[in-house]
Amino acid sequence: LAVTNLAGEQTVRLGSHFDPILVLFAPLWLVWPSPSLLLVLQAVALALGALPVFWLARKHLGGERTALAFALAYLLFPATQWLALAEFHPVALATPLLLFAFWYLDEDRLLPFALVAVLAAATKEQIALAVAGLGVWYAIAHRRHLAGTAIAVAGVAVTAVAVGLVMPQFGPGVESTFGGRYREVGGSFAGILDTLFTDPLTLLRVTFDAEGIGYLARLLLPLALLPLGAPLALLPALPDLALNLLSSTRTQTSIHHHYTAGTVPALFAAAIFAAARLQ
Repeated sequence: LAVTNLAGEQTVRLGSHFDPILVLFAPLWLVWPSPSLLLVLQAVALALGALPVFWLARKHLGGERTALAFALAYLLFPATQWLALAEFHPVALATPLLLFAFWYLDEDRLLPFALVAVLAAATKEQIALAVAGLGVWYAIAHRRHLAGTAIAVAGVAVTAVAVGLVMPQFGPGVESTFGGRYREVGGSFAGILDTLFTDPLTLLRVTFDAEGIGYLARLLLPLALLPLGAPLALLPALPDLALNLLSSTRTQTSIHHHYTAGTVPALFAAAIFAAARLQ
């Protein structure tokens, strides 16, 4: 999959990000060869995420009006709005796909879950870790330990292959491209793990600095802090939250960009489950 970079050079997209879902856009491009196609499809896909939000809320809260309120809250959620507005990014498609994944797992429908999970994992290299988090949630919340463990292992494996094999094969390597964003906490995955055990206070300081606290507030306050009432359902959001909060790139701790795509689904699922507990 060849793309033109900012310098006008032809590069292989898989060297920058693992998002093979872009291949599915090629036939549509033949029908409508315009950048507007990407923006329209992105907006439509994000809007469709309101369906699983509605279904989950109706199932767990027992009323269509309450379910409609949650669906509208998703559509009006600032981070959702900015995902639709902040140019086109394949990872934005992970938001509705992960919401559908939550719904299908909650219904114990593993085949449609597998389909949307594979599509979600194809939107960016770390999204498979969100799928892995879904597997852990499913294993514990639904007591489906074998299936949940298999989902978690598969998700971790996909990200490991994407980051460790595919992206270095087609590009300069993940370390050289993105390591600078995490220099303060180790500069690499291995370095971050080393910092975790040797200097955990540095991780806490970087995570919960003013930018980080403001970022978390902008995600949680519009939902009245409800997601905190169902922490297990927040597991799929942790990989993206960690990547964003530990990064020195300020756009990653802003809801005005695409970096919230893997976080929004878990926030709404957790908010619904927490509301059900309160009810």
